[in-house]
Amino acid sequence: MSVRLKKMSALIKEELSLIFLHKIHDPSLGFLTITDVKLTPDLKIAKVYISIYDRDKRDAIMTKVNDINSFIRSQLALKLKNLRQIPELSFYVDDTLDYVEKMENIFKEIHKNDNKGTE
Repeated sequence: MSVRLKKMSALIKEELSLIFLHKIHDPSLGFLTITDVKLTPDLKIAKVYISIYDRDKRDAIMTKVNDINSFIRSQLALKLKNLRQIPELSFYVDDTLDYVEKMENIFKEIHKNDNKGTE
């Protein structure tokens, strides 16, 4: 990834975080975090990864985020006036923390089984 893409991704991530924090006043979205933004080389599409704390409401929250996609994009356009074209936003659930938790549970289970064998 080029330096320009990295800088633009970081800038878009920061601005999106601020938009969710200050512009979107929907308590039903709960606690969410923008974890990553990946831009295509032509800067036309941005894949936005969101970590959602409440696992049970992920689908509903993602539906709401996709419903307000055009509002989010328009707010981003107001912040990034130096860009000729604001990228299309595609939102995805970042399930990295789920994977980490699953691996930790596996390691705990292995460690527990190892301790039973040495007793």
